[in-house]
Amino acid sequence: MRAAIVEEIGRVSIKEVPKPTPGHEEVLVKISTVGVCHSDLHVVKNDWVKSPTPFPIGHEAIGIVEGLGTGSENFVKIGDRVILGLGGWGKYWCGACEHCLAGKPMLCVHRKGLQGVFGEYFVVWAKAIVKLPDEIGNNEVPLACAGLTAYNAIKKLSNFGIHAGKTIAIVGAAGGLGHYGIQIAKALGYKIIGVDIGPEKLEFIKKMGVDFAVDAKEAIKTVRKLFKEGTIKGVSASLVFASNVDAFELGLQLLSRGGVLVVVGLPALSEGSFSVNPFSFILRGLQITSALVGNIEEMRELIQLAAEGKVKTHVGKIAKLSDINEVLEELEQGKINGRAILEIQ
Repeated sequence: MRAAIVEEIGRVSIKEVPKPTPGHEEVLVKISTVGVCHSDLHVVKNDWVKSPTPFPIGHEAIGIVEGLGTGSENFVKIGDRVILGLGGWGKYWCGACEHCLAGKPMLCVHRKGLQGVFGEYFVVWAKAIVKLPDEIGNNEVPLACAGLTAYNAIKKLSNFGIHAGKTIAIVGAAGGLGHYGIQIAKALGYKIIGVDIGPEKLEFIKKMGVDFAVDAKEAIKTVRKLFKEGTIKGVSASLVFASNVDAFELGLQLLSRGGVLVVVGLPALSEGSFSVNPFSFILRGLQITSALVGNIEEMRELIQLAAEGKVKTHVGKIAKLSDINEVLEELEQGKINGRAILEIQ
C-alpha cells in the first residue's frame, strides 16, 4: 500500500509499505479522504516534538471499515463508513483515570497519539471512531480535528457564563479552525467579530457569516469604535485559532473587562511565549484557558450539527496524495482559505 512518510525533515515521500493488520479491538479502515491540518505542517518540520525519521503523518480521515480485530465487532461492522482522528489523540486512552472519567481523554496519562492516515489503509482503535450518516460527505473529513477542536473551544464558553447573544472575537477566522468556529458560534447564537489579514480573507469570513469582519492590523481600533458607538457591549471572549504568538497577544488586548482568552492554535516552539501584564490582567478580571481537541461524544454532537446542515467544511484545496508537499507549501504560505483535503481512493 502507498503511504506518506517523512524520511527527511521538511519533506514527505510517498512510499510502498506493508498493509497493516488489526489487533485486539482494532479495525482496518480503507481510507477514502484525508484532511491536511496545519499541525501536519509543524510535524513535518519537526517544530514540536523532535521525532526521529522516518515517520508517518496525518490524523484526519474518512474511510470504510474493511477488517475487524478480535473484540471490535462490539463497536463497528464491516462496511461501516467512519471518521477517525479526534485531533490526533484517537489511538487509545485508558477510560478509567480522573481525566477520562471527566470527559477529557486527551489529558489521559496513558493516551496514545494517532498519526499515519495519509495512506491507503490504517488500523485504528474501534472505540475511537464515529460512524457517519449518509448526509456527511467525504469532503467533511476535517471535522475529525479542526471541526472538533473548534467545537470544544466554543462549548467551553458556557463554563465562563458566556452564553448566546454575547459578542466574541475569532482570531484567525479564515483558517481551517476559524471557519468552523464561525459556523459553530453562529449555530449557538453568538455575535461574532472575525479577525484575519487581507481583503480576500475578510471577504471570505463575511460569506461565512461573521457580524463584523476586521483586519488584524485595525482590530483594536475597530473594536474600541464599535464599543464607543454602542454597537457592541464589549468582547466577552477571544478565541485564537491562528498559530502564532502575536495572535494570542491581540486576542488578549481585544477583551473587555471580565473577558476570557481561549488559546487554541499551536505555534512552533521557536516562537517562544506571549506576555501578560499581571497588574492589568488582574484589575480587568481576565481569564485564560485553552482548548485541546475534544472527546468522542463531542465528535458525535458535531457530526449531528453537520448532518443538519449547520456546519459545513469550506474546502479551499483538493489534491491527490502525491501532491502533499505542494499542499503543505501552500498551507505554510497562507494561500488556502478553509481546509485542504487529499483524495486517496
